[in-house]
Amino acid sequence: MARGKGEGSVTRRKDGTYVGRIELPSHDVGPDGNVKRRRKYVYAKTKSELLSKMSTVRKNLEKSGDIPTASMTVDQWCDYWMREIASKTRRPKTVEAYQSVIRNHVVPVIGNVRVDKLTPIHVRKVLSVMDGKGKSSTTQRNAHSIMAAAFADAEREGRIVRNPVDLVQAPLKAVTNLNFLTVDETKRLLAAFLDSPDAYLWATFLLTGGRRGEVIGLEWDRVGDVIDLSWQMQRIATNQTVPANFERRPVVGGLWWTRPKSRAGWRVVPLVQPLKGILDEWRKVAPPNRWGLVFTRMTDDGVRIPLDPDYISGLWPKALKAAGITRHIRLHDARHTAVDLLYAAGIAEADIKEIVGHSTVEMSRAYRSKQNQDRLQGALEQYSRSLGYEVETDG
Repeated sequence: MARGKGEGSVTRRKDGTYVGRIELPSHDVGPDGNVKRRRKYVYAKTKSELLSKMSTVRKNLEKSGDIPTASMTVDQWCDYWMREIASKTRRPKTVEAYQSVIRNHVVPVIGNVRVDKLTPIHVRKVLSVMDGKGKSSTTQRNAHSIMAAAFADAEREGRIVRNPVDLVQAPLKAVTNLNFLTVDETKRLLAAFLDSPDAYLWATFLLTGGRRGEVIGLEWDRVGDVIDLSWQMQRIATNQTVPANFERRPVVGGLWWTRPKSRAGWRVVPLVQPLKGILDEWRKVAPPNRWGLVFTRMTDDGVRIPLDPDYISGLWPKALKAAGITRHIRLHDARHTAVDLLYAAGIAEADIKEIVGHSTVEMSRAYRSKQNQDRLQGALEQYSRSLGYEVETDG
């Protein structure tokens, strides 16, 4: 049949379906040495609809330089995206989080949907199912963000015309009331470990505002007049791909020293009393280890090993229980405790931001609890005295 100028190759099947054919860049060379032709076929019930679709395809071809000849399902695309894109550009822990959300929430709901057929309805369905299962607003917002990233790359590669997640508002973040240590709880926690090496560990958490990996990965050669928290301990699977710019040093097994995810976390802060005295005392009695780590542990077989991130997370609730603290308080909340102490000491907000490694002053303010700002001052003074340090007080 005749075709108008610029329409491309258009034919009509016996069943009345219109078929359009658009030539694509060739990548493969056949056994005969000739380049194999690649074509994109477009289908529609009417000629005008077909021409409109072909126009869109040509625009996408001009924009991206190539387009796929067959559409993947969401499951297939996410598998490809995780393997070829995310794992090579994101940090290992971020990739783990992506995998968990995609495997548990995205694929079970829309895994069989073709990527080029995705609509905002599919995105909302994933979030709706998560909400029905009682998933938190934070988890839902993470899913929204991960889908946005995955389908943004699909759009860049010309697999979809537009990212459907861009048309769906992220779930609103629910107001949460975090638990914080009271004065009495802080005293009980510290007193419960006065005769244990763990006392030094928890004191370091509370007095530095350090993250879990930063404290358990702390090395003695980074403790002096200052304390260098620019490395952290992480577990990374041996077969896990990491980005080329991901800075890390091996410890043992799957444990690595890694840099914090942002340069705001690369911080070196003055080491002052009472923590300086506490760590000086610990240095005198701390068991030596071949990694130069400040904190390690002994296995049941009598072998000294580094502290594993999961192990320390399991040890924290036991510490709370030993101190008679039954409320659920996360180890990460020790950072809130440190921020409270700094505010109580009259430290400028800009300095607090630098000390705890926040990217903005507003984040430091968010970490400041609404409870009594003096609650930790007395607790830490008592703890310092118990270790033999004199603490000056007003009056």
